Amino acid sequence: VTLTMLGMWSPLLLWGLVTPCQGLLEKVGTLARIDKDELGKAIQNSLVGGPILQNVLGTVTSVNQGLLGSGGLLGGGGLLSYGGVFGVVEELSGLKVEEVTLPKVSVKLLPGFGVQLNLHTKVGLHGSGPLGSVLQLAAEVNVSSRVALGVSARGTPILILKRCSTLLGHISLLTGLLPAPLFGVVEQTLFKVLPELLCPVVDSVLGVVNELLGAVLGLVPLGALGSVEFTLATLPLISNQYIELDVNPIVKSVAGDVIDFPKPRNPVKVPPKEDHTSQVTVPLFLFNTVFGLLQTSGALDLDITSELVPSNVPLTTTDLAALVPEALRKLPPGQQLLLSLRVKEAPTVTLQNHKATVSISATIHVLSYFPQGAHEALFQLNGVMTLNAQLAPSATKLHISLSLERLSVQLVSSSAHTFDASRLEEWLSSVVRLAYVPKLNVNLDVGIPLPKVLNVNFANAALAIIENAVVLTVPS
Repeated sequence: VTLTMLGMWSPLLLWGLVTPCQGLLEKVGTLARIDKDELGKAIQNSLVGGPILQNVLGTVTSVNQGLLGSGGLLGGGGLLSYGGVFGVVEELSGLKVEEVTLPKVSVKLLPGFGVQLNLHTKVGLHGSGPLGSVLQLAAEVNVSSRVALGVSARGTPILILKRCSTLLGHISLLTGLLPAPLFGVVEQTLFKVLPELLCPVVDSVLGVVNELLGAVLGLVPLGALGSVEFTLATLPLISNQYIELDVNPIVKSVAGDVIDFPKPRNPVKVPPKEDHTSQVTVPLFLFNTVFGLLQTSGALDLDITSELVPSNVPLTTTDLAALVPEALRKLPPGQQLLLSLRVKEAPTVTLQNHKATVSISATIHVLSYFPQGAHEALFQLNGVMTLNAQLAPSATKLHISLSLERLSVQLVSSSAHTFDASRLEEWLSSVVRLAYVPKLNVNLDVGIPLPKVLNVNFANAALAIIENAVVLTVPS
């Protein structure tokens, strides 16, 4: 028995005519590869955690009130009721489905189309047999369905039931007596009824899974910086092992304006996905975008005074005079200093050779500091901070923690004499490590958002840094 269930999906666009290639990610989007095991797990969880099976049984019980009894599907004027071909059916009463065991899920991906989904289950029936005896039956059933991969009007990936059929297996008489003619009637009846009973289960399961697939696309907040909206960049692809989604991250400001930071010209060489794993590739573009938003919002600027550094870090004219005395003119010793860091360009993030680094160019103004008076400019430096980035995935985002690797400075101007600014690098590095880097890490708490892929938890993902991207791999 075959049922075609298009219904509300008629306006949908179907895809799957091409399969993923192992090679280049031509776009700069976030690439999600969903393993078939992860899809099977989502389907199984929808049956375990929800009321899908119970709802189906409730419908059969309350509406049909038994398959063969006087108020049942085939009784009381039905196809096989009294006066029909098999008048013997009147000896059965109230036979109805009482139980559907949790199906065993089998998923096979069909390149160029979608999914072959099989549910193997056992149906338990209960009723009254001849002479009022209690009757209990169990029937093994395999529900086979072909599911197409499509796109909804919202632009979300969606699974659509195209064909559903049932194969009736062994029928066991657990309790009671059932003459051979009646047993044959029961067998024929189940063959007719089970598709209408169990194919809606497949439709309900796909509804739950489609909600999870739809969650891949959506708006993810970036704290006070704005948000990232994930959309499909291209039609999803399907191989015999995984479904591939090319997700385009659109960055928006707090006001909702689209922010377009420069994208790398070269495509990303995406590594092959291992079997029984799901994979997400996070592009360099998202890293540059987060740091670009921090720069434009002023979050990378900082005024550093003695209040922001430990007492063992010198930040007075006395300590500075020991390094570059020619820069201080006739300022008295012990005068406090103010370091004003201003970042006027977006930082540069580099992902390559299993390492992530961030380069921040800053203008550093050094002034004598009077807490309740005017400040006096001493000199100005151009500095380049090279920071190592430690990356750690959580369930929904990629966290970044920075540490200073080195700082180089050049003198731009001085109110006194010129000097060799490299003599200040060790001192400035200590100040930056203790005052500036901790502030950066607080602002980076927003992290790099990850798309939701069938509720996959990335907290324990294996992380690999490749050229211009980060790859997260999760076992299914």
